[in-house]
Amino acid sequence: MNVALLLLINFLFLCLLYSEAPPPVAPVASVVHVDGQGRGLGRGVSREALELRVREVEEENQLLRRELSRPPRALLSKTHSEEGTGDNEAGLKAGSSGNRSDCVQQPAVDKCETIHVAIVCAGYNASRDVVTLVKSVLFHRRNPLHFHIITDSTAQQILASLFRTWMVPAVRVDFYDADELKAEVSWIPNKHYSGIYGLMKLVLTKTLPPDLQKVIVLDTDITFATDIAELWAVFHKFKGQQVLGLVENQSDWYLGNLWKNHRPWPALERGFNTGVILLLLDRLRKLRWEQMWRLTAERELMSMLSTSLADQDIFNAVIKQNPFLVHQLPCFWNVQLSDHTRSEKCYKDVSDLKVIHWNSPKKLRVKNKHVEFFRNLYLTFLEYDGNLLRRELFGCPSETDHNSENLQKTLSELDEDDPCYEFRRERFTVHRTHLYFLHYEYEPSTDHTDVTLVAQLSMDRKSVVQLDMANSKKALVVPAFETLRYRLSYPKSKAELLSQLDMGTLFTFRYHVWTKGHAPTNFAKWRTATTPYRVQWEADFEPYVMVRRTVQSTTGASLASGWNKVAHIMELDAQ
Repeated sequence: MNVALLLLINFLFLCLLYSEAPPPVAPVASVVHVDGQGRGLGRGVSREALELRVREVEEENQLLRRELSRPPRALLSKTHSEEGTGDNEAGLKAGSSGNRSDCVQQPAVDKCETIHVAIVCAGYNASRDVVTLVKSVLFHRRNPLHFHIITDSTAQQILASLFRTWMVPAVRVDFYDADELKAEVSWIPNKHYSGIYGLMKLVLTKTLPPDLQKVIVLDTDITFATDIAELWAVFHKFKGQQVLGLVENQSDWYLGNLWKNHRPWPALERGFNTGVILLLLDRLRKLRWEQMWRLTAERELMSMLSTSLADQDIFNAVIKQNPFLVHQLPCFWNVQLSDHTRSEKCYKDVSDLKVIHWNSPKKLRVKNKHVEFFRNLYLTFLEYDGNLLRRELFGCPSETDHNSENLQKTLSELDEDDPCYEFRRERFTVHRTHLYFLHYEYEPSTDHTDVTLVAQLSMDRKSVVQLDMANSKKALVVPAFETLRYRLSYPKSKAELLSQLDMGTLFTFRYHVWTKGHAPTNFAKWRTATTPYRVQWEADFEPYVMVRRTVQSTTGASLASGWNKVAHIMELDAQ
């Protein structure tokens, strides 16, 4: 009986007192009770087995005493949390990971539980940024995802095509028209660069389906470095009337000491950043959230006149009046890379990073101690092949995508030993399609000849296409040079050409015979020009030019004339 009691005490010590687990203890259920004569009362276990167990317990107690001599890590975790850099429950959870006893908590998120994510996305730029965010979420995720995206007509057209052609399993996307929500927030003057769309997170309780109970709200300039299910699990830690999960603001903005006469909106101490929000929608609706934030905004606008940080100012003003609403998240859930932040206090190692927030108008050009690491992480997802994220979530039922199913069936029927296998596969593969990267204004042509097909175009070559289109009805003047050398190493770049020009190896064409023939080319400007520039036609100008094939060539009657090129250039200028 004494042995059983000793084992129980040892077991409770391991489960309740220490975050760093010693060697695993045998379950209490395996203890064998012994009567006064030493006979085993269990399942026929011998005295030798019992003595062996006693020795094991003594060894475990020795290990326990060694652990007691070390500083408790649970206290360190608590201090870490008080700095706003960690969760005081994280240390206990990490410490118990090696203990397979009944004290280990079950995962807070079921394997196939759908995680809901809300994003406000409007315009061409935001539709590019949100793709990188979605890639980072998909890369780490283990659960089905349901994206709720509030968009304008531009972004909806782009993203609807993107997700339809992406065909990622266990991902559902619903769009909500931002134009229908503008009336709800347009009365609020806002100085933030996000404009009216930066206020729309305030009306999510009204916008999202009434049966949706909770949602993670993200800015488009977020990059995930972990499974979003870990953030979803934090909902289980909400207590009492807590309905908002937010990370403390990591700059001094709301302290009002950034510059003289700086007067921010009211906030609880440093305030909170709204780049990552956990919303308990059902409780917010019961608390009449719509009325709560409206009354607060109306009262503060009487003195503040406008918001500086969009919805964040109003969220903080509400929390200032009702601090019981907020559950403060560890700051690694929103590492803010803006000016004047204390983001380096949120992590001590790469493994500490969870969510990176590029909340500076400078974005990737922001100044930060570890900005190169963060930038490389962002660029990794920016360049990541989205087709590799079309992986199936095994064991989770999902709606059948017939297009994806038919595609996989067709690809499986191809012969991988066929020398042309890769080409045949490309024939059937549906590639993720991003319709428009930049703002454009389309004016249909009356003759239906304005369609341009650009194959294999990357963004770094876009400027070349724009140059081609801008000069499609113009003549390109080719600067001409000559040399008196019999043997010449032809320059391979403009820099080499300028060097030979300075050394006297090359001369501008016919400079000593007919200067007027090429003078309008303006060689002095050409030397320093990095982009094409316009030249003005002058009398006797006869440059070498490149024009479209459709341009009428020099008439045969003037071919023998010495003035044929001069006349032709004059005609081109007239056209």
